[in-house]
Amino acid sequence: MAFQLSPGINISEIDLTNVTPAVATTEGAIAGVFRWGPTGERILVTSEKELVSRFGKPATYYTSGSATWTNHETWFSAANFLSYSDALFVTRVLGTGAAAASGGQFSARYSGALGNSLSVSFCTAGNFSATQRSQTLTIQPSAASGVATGYTTSAGITAYANVGDRVILSNGTQLVIRSVSTVADAAAGSSLTFDGSSASIVNVTNNTIAISAHGLTTGQAVLYSRTSGTSIEGLNNNAFYYVIRVDAGVIKLATTLANANAGTAIDILALGDGTTHTITAVTTWKSDLTFTTKYTAVTAYAATFKTQWGDSNLFDTGPSAGGVHIVIRDVDGQISGTAGSVLERWENVSTSVGNTKYDGTTNYIVDVLEQNSAWIAVTSAQAAAIALLTLSSGVALTTGADGQDEKDVDIAALAAGYDLYADASDVDISFVIQGKARGTTLANYIIDNICEVRKDCVAFISPELNDTTIDSIIDFTSTLSASTYAVVDSGYKYQYDKYSDVYRWIPLNGDIAGLCARTDDVRDPWFSPAGYSRGNVKNVVKLLVNPNKAQRDLLYKNNINPVITQPGQGTVLFGDKTFSSIVSAFDRINVRRLFIVLEKTIGTAAKSTLFEFNDDFTRAQFKNLVEPFLRDVQGRRGIYDFRVVCDETNNTSQVVDANQFVGDIFIKPARSINFIQLNFVAVRSGVEFSEIVGQF
Repeated sequence: MAFQLSPGINISEIDLTNVTPAVATTEGAIAGVFRWGPTGERILVTSEKELVSRFGKPATYYTSGSATWTNHETWFSAANFLSYSDALFVTRVLGTGAAAASGGQFSARYSGALGNSLSVSFCTAGNFSATQRSQTLTIQPSAASGVATGYTTSAGITAYANVGDRVILSNGTQLVIRSVSTVADAAAGSSLTFDGSSASIVNVTNNTIAISAHGLTTGQAVLYSRTSGTSIEGLNNNAFYYVIRVDAGVIKLATTLANANAGTAIDILALGDGTTHTITAVTTWKSDLTFTTKYTAVTAYAATFKTQWGDSNLFDTGPSAGGVHIVIRDVDGQISGTAGSVLERWENVSTSVGNTKYDGTTNYIVDVLEQNSAWIAVTSAQAAAIALLTLSSGVALTTGADGQDEKDVDIAALAAGYDLYADASDVDISFVIQGKARGTTLANYIIDNICEVRKDCVAFISPELNDTTIDSIIDFTSTLSASTYAVVDSGYKYQYDKYSDVYRWIPLNGDIAGLCARTDDVRDPWFSPAGYSRGNVKNVVKLLVNPNKAQRDLLYKNNINPVITQPGQGTVLFGDKTFSSIVSAFDRINVRRLFIVLEKTIGTAAKSTLFEFNDDFTRAQFKNLVEPFLRDVQGRRGIYDFRVVCDETNNTSQVVDANQFVGDIFIKPARSINFIQLNFVAVRSGVEFSEIVGQF
């Protein structure tokens, strides 16, 4: 017991309950090119859905029918692993040319062309609700859709409102500003919207605008109708009118009766010459009007009008002084699949440094977006600029770029991504997935600098897509680093890409790593991941190379694990070799992974002996930690037999004096069956089986 200086009772508590801890055996790691997400970080992803959310969907861009940018081999290698497991560290690597989209006071959170799909609408305290304006306003209304282009006669509309804001006229009509201009009147060359496309005004005559041709041939017309209750000067409610092509490159507007058919004669009022033309074909019947005409009677709106932030309906109240509401949208549907959908909404974040919420957490816009937004970011300078605004506003982010794709990104960049997994004390992983092959340079870097250094994880390698023969697959491995910490498969599988509705060639290394992870889940790491019980590969349409028996023999002799498809059996991993250069127990995946688990577990448990005395008590305590664990592994069929030696025979006085501690652990690993011989022997009826058993 501890020494005491005076009489008394001392109570001590000694903990001898140390046990061998469970260690993780299913985490994988991959580094590669993705469309979105943080770079140079280890991000744990637990499902394909989360992979999409954090790093974007797989993508392929085409130019003149040829793929010019792609990352689907990397992306699906990660997704395929997650179809077997639920723990994958992903590191996004950026290639040369990558850039973050930006616009006005906001920037995309990450680099990538996906940022160009973002728009940001925001509102400070001054323009959330309808604000009275005393300015003469001329409106070009769209009769059915309620969308307008606004003009002022004495000042630009930009002084009062922005695209997306609502304009509330004095008669209660609400229009949404689609574009703004300081032009006081519509004139030749002005821009307007026609059926969602850009067109130009050719001339303006009273209430009729002639516009440039829009996909019609001579003599054809598009028939439009007005909705009830909407009127533009010169046209009655519910009246029909036509757009008819009368000469090359010009379409004219004309009013008509409430109904018409092919063969009806129409006066072309825009020409003013009384010319009549006959419609020979009515191509489309429209129930709405999508282009604008000039509203000349402005007196009703000359005194007052109101403006309101277009996204005010998403919030209950406006922001407080110094605050700002923010709405982030997917402009073209590239992110969410629905154009215009709201991705994020931030309420009353502050433009003042140090501002906090009621619970004491930060409310400063820079910090809030940095900590929580998946899509945008703001600098302190941008926050200060937002604080000075008195209007609501909307910006579209542009100039985002993906940079080099998975086939062109520098190997050095990929190597830097995998370097994040080089230190075993920093992150615990069991599988390193190569993804897309880049010759053997990338594979050798993973084997030599990650797995061989850590010695507690296995690299999974596939040959290249152009290795379509057995000889080319073997040639690929000829310069590959030999290692018991590497597993090589036979190539690629063809699988469906639901995100693009096409089929893709994807390397199998993500699947083979996934089979090992699934084996951990359904049995134990020391079971082989191959065969018909545990080696079934998912999501396979066909294999790039499906080796026959003779070809499998050749591959296996070169330590390449064949993946085969057989009728009625599906697609199966048909080998369990490591890429070892020598014949030993460690040339099998299950043995290599058995020792990884044993070394991880016992090594962790052995930490409790650090700084203890090297005496019989400590040695006995160590054995009592290790032996129950090994008996458990033995009972679970991982080893045939074992022995732990930790006594004065290996902890000699020299070892003790050197402050060392030695524990020798002898293991007889269990072996997987790779070859089966079945002998069927016919014998005479008078022969006893005991006489011949054992003779063959």
